[in-house]
Amino acid sequence: MIDPLLTRQDSWESNARSYPRMLPLALARAKGMTVTATDGRIFLDCLTGAGALSLGHGHPVVVEALENALAAGLPWQILDLTTPAKDSFVTELFSRLPAELARGGRIQFCGPSGADAVEAAVKLTKIATGRRSILAFSGGYHGMTHGGMAVTGDVGVKAPIPGLPSDVYFLPYPYPYRCPFGVGEDGHRVASRYVERLLDDPMSGIAPPAAVLVEPVQGQGGVLPAPDEWLREIRRITAERRIPLILDEVQTGGGRTGTLFAFERAGVVPDVLVLSKALGGGLPLAVVVYRGELDRWEPGAHAGTFRGNQLAMITGAAALRFTVEQRLPQHAAVMGDRLMAHLRSVQRSSTAIGAVRGRGLMIGVEIVAPNGAPDLLGARPAAPALARTMQANCLDRGLMVEVAGRHGSVVRFLPPLVITAEQVDDVAERFADAVAAAERTPAREPETADMLS
Repeated sequence: MIDPLLTRQDSWESNARSYPRMLPLALARAKGMTVTATDGRIFLDCLTGAGALSLGHGHPVVVEALENALAAGLPWQILDLTTPAKDSFVTELFSRLPAELARGGRIQFCGPSGADAVEAAVKLTKIATGRRSILAFSGGYHGMTHGGMAVTGDVGVKAPIPGLPSDVYFLPYPYPYRCPFGVGEDGHRVASRYVERLLDDPMSGIAPPAAVLVEPVQGQGGVLPAPDEWLREIRRITAERRIPLILDEVQTGGGRTGTLFAFERAGVVPDVLVLSKALGGGLPLAVVVYRGELDRWEPGAHAGTFRGNQLAMITGAAALRFTVEQRLPQHAAVMGDRLMAHLRSVQRSSTAIGAVRGRGLMIGVEIVAPNGAPDLLGARPAAPALARTMQANCLDRGLMVEVAGRHGSVVRFLPPLVITAEQVDDVAERFADAVAAAERTPAREPETADMLS
């Protein structure tokens, strides 16, 4: 029997809704890593609000902070006025940033979404440099606003929208399994040399950019971690040419990749840092942190009613403090290694898994056509229908996962950072069973033309 909530959602909500199409659930309760549907079924949540719930559902630290704030009668939102809660949040955040960025750094509170913060970061660098163009990367995802889509690589979401901001140029992002240069693991070296020569070429057709925008680990692009050497090269190249480097850590910030911020692994420091999702402890919050010398925009240059979300600042400060004190980034690294070891074991017995990759608890499994002809590097064609079948099989087995990446062929795992070893093993067992079931009755893959439509 279909839950009437789902029926009414289908009749009321817009055609733009997305997650309910692959995860047809009406959720009643949630705690930790589990969510309970209205029909009583219980699921392990490896979606966690697209990574926003880094401590899982209803973590006691977040709940206590929220209850104390409500009991104290604190204001809920105050535009960009200040409060003790706001001061405490900024102090906590800046104490966790690299000293090079925190010293003299500035923070802009944005509308509570990562896309708005990306818009603010792009606007900031254009004003500060007086330049127009932005360099972004293929596979990048930076939100669904007009400006966010302009710097996002997904052609499918952009194609129906005329008049997106221009002067955005896309560069190749390292992708060993489907290397854009056709050289595999060494592709990142070619990629960085390409960027440097492009910037120095007076006939490149690209005016000196206002910024280079990059995700240290691409999420929607298929969970593609930037090689440390490549990210260091991008930092060197931009610094030598005085081009602001924007790092979009909307999904990676907060410990998910094994360090508090993903860029720390490579030992680089950005000029502009975009944060959201986990930043508010599960409540909506987004900020841009940047070097003080870029602070050249005028009062009111970027505004938004809910940029003063006090409850999110209170829960965000509590979650950040707990994350650091409990060494959750390190825990995420250990649990991520454990989960990837399980997934690679599944890969060895499967003909449908092309790659397993990730950082910490941000992991992707690329699903490929078992009988597809491999390219020159051995990569087989993407298998989006098979990936969706595996996702559905996971749901049947009480496991919530997302599908993303090129052609929607990468199964993503974003469990809470507090996941236990036993839960990791349980997730892996359910996924292995889902893969085996999908391979017994493989889905028919659409023609290439259908995949791109």
